[in-house]
Amino acid sequence: MWFSPSAFLKTYMPTGLFPRSLLIIVMPVVVTQIVVAFVFMERHWSTVTQRLSRAVVSDISMLVDLRMREQGGDGELLSQMAGDAFSMSVAFLPGESLPPSGETPIVALLHQSLSRELSQQVARPFWVDTQTYDNYVDIRVLLPGEVMRVLAQRKRVYATNTHIFMIWMVGTSVILLMVSGVFLRNQIRPIQRLAEAAEEFGKGRDIPNFRPAGATEVRSAAASFIEMRDRIERQIEQRTTMLAGVSHDLRTPLTRLKLQLAMLPEGPEIEELNTDISEMEDMLDDYLAFARGYQGETASEAALTPFLNQIHHDAERRWPNVQIRLTDVLEHSVSIKPNAFRRCLNNLVNNACNHAGMVHLGAKISEAEELVTIFVDDNGVGIPESKLEEVFRPFYRLDDARNAQTGGTGLGLAIARDVARGHGGDIVLSKSALGGLRAEITLPV
Repeated sequence: MWFSPSAFLKTYMPTGLFPRSLLIIVMPVVVTQIVVAFVFMERHWSTVTQRLSRAVVSDISMLVDLRMREQGGDGELLSQMAGDAFSMSVAFLPGESLPPSGETPIVALLHQSLSRELSQQVARPFWVDTQTYDNYVDIRVLLPGEVMRVLAQRKRVYATNTHIFMIWMVGTSVILLMVSGVFLRNQIRPIQRLAEAAEEFGKGRDIPNFRPAGATEVRSAAASFIEMRDRIERQIEQRTTMLAGVSHDLRTPLTRLKLQLAMLPEGPEIEELNTDISEMEDMLDDYLAFARGYQGETASEAALTPFLNQIHHDAERRWPNVQIRLTDVLEHSVSIKPNAFRRCLNNLVNNACNHAGMVHLGAKISEAEELVTIFVDDNGVGIPESKLEEVFRPFYRLDDARNAQTGGTGLGLAIARDVARGHGGDIVLSKSALGGLRAEITLPV
């Protein structure tokens, strides 16, 4: 399987804007620190350690030369001189041999530096131990008939203050990243508020306290969003006002007709005319409701159980000949506009009761508890799969699947979906387990 950089980045790259922006800052800092540490180790630390090792080995070489020149001279005098002049502890071990060579340390810079200098300056068999003692380095040189053991202070052969430099380097980087993170979060916060405002507006909720803030580009995007929101609200208000005016103008002659019919003697023709006028009034109500949509009502938290119980109770009272069951009720609450959402559910339930003898109403929640689904099942004739989306078009009637004599204006499903989408959700139609149609409303929790 070939390695794909794009697939790797897509899998492991953070999805949020803040972690991605922080990663842009962190990665160059980390790379810079690695390069600086490498150069420091290779050049400065290695050079200083090499020079210190060379000086110590030079002192050891001088002691070896003195011992070899005097050959059996006063070893205590050499030891005293080494302690006073070189701060070394020197002992001569007659008849001893060098210990066996151990494993090379993992961090072998000091070991390698001492070994290199001993090979060049002393030119005799030696043994070095840089790990047994914390403050000393054990160096042994094989001489004729004896071993010279030298305990040199570690600070004389090793740059022990290196960790201070590393701590300062890492510490300043951490402080830099913390300050960058604080400033970066302040820059991203207006973007998050803009996203939240857009989501709230998409769910049909008011966002009165939203104001442009942040960088110039973010302020421009926020101002454009506010302008777009105002344009949409003006268009909806104009549409509602116009249709409300049309509805009022049409109700006036209809009212006169009803009064005139009331003055006439009762008869079959008069009753039919009254029925037609009532249907026209219902049509006007539906048109106005569709035009008004979900605007003008404030959203509030509502518990699903009592809300669905009320819908169920109203449906049973209106449709006594239909078997209506309430199943799978949840205890969750959702943010809805009660009147608009009640109309949405009533449209779905009435549509099901109008074409079926059995209707099931219920609710369920997603595994992540992010979406609530309210469903309406019926055992009617259903709708062909190819036309499940077409029925949401305003004034669309599906005469083959639904009886045209049942009445209606063709706006029920259109109004229901408009309200559902105004709450940030949607309505999906599918085949029901009862054999008819299943309508599902999804809402964010």
